[in-house]
Amino acid sequence: MSNGQHLIVLSGPAGSGKDTVVQYLVEHHPEVEVSVSMTTRDKRPGEREGVNYYYISTEEFERRIAAGEALEYTNYCGNYYGTPKSEVDSRIEKGINVILIIEVEGAANIKRLYPDAKLVFVRPPSFEELEKRLRGRKTESEEKIRERLARALEEMEYACDYDYVIIKDKVEQCAEELYQIICEPK
Repeated sequence: MSNGQHLIVLSGPAGSGKDTVVQYLVEHHPEVEVSVSMTTRDKRPGEREGVNYYYISTEEFERRIAAGEALEYTNYCGNYYGTPKSEVDSRIEKGINVILIIEVEGAANIKRLYPDAKLVFVRPPSFEELEKRLRGRKTESEEKIRERLARALEEMEYACDYDYVIIKDKVEQCAEELYQIICEPK
């Protein structure tokens, strides 16, 4: 198996802009692909199975963990999120640059398994902007928003453990900065 030279791990708090940046990046650099994660959370409006996530039951998620089919996983705000091993390994074997959008706990595990993986942390320009983004989604209760904000403070402390930190202010600028990181030789 490859040493992870084509693997980029992207983490950051909910609402930091990870998905928006990666969507722009993939549209403008189709040689980069995103590994689709699996989750037990409900689909949000506009999300599609196999594109945004694989939406599965808690029982199925736990079966995949037990079978060794989850490369990494975490329980975040009451839902499982994880990376199917097959999503990553098949792309690396083909020499494809693959991005994982995962939580900070999973990033450390990926770095152990794939030492050459590049870890990139996405920060919002400010905590106030992060709160504005989360509230602007209008997809979660006040309790969930507060839970995500508290979790965001914890996650931002892990930024120093990453190889790179980028601030998501303007989508295009952040995506191009990420692309330059991807293109850097090890």
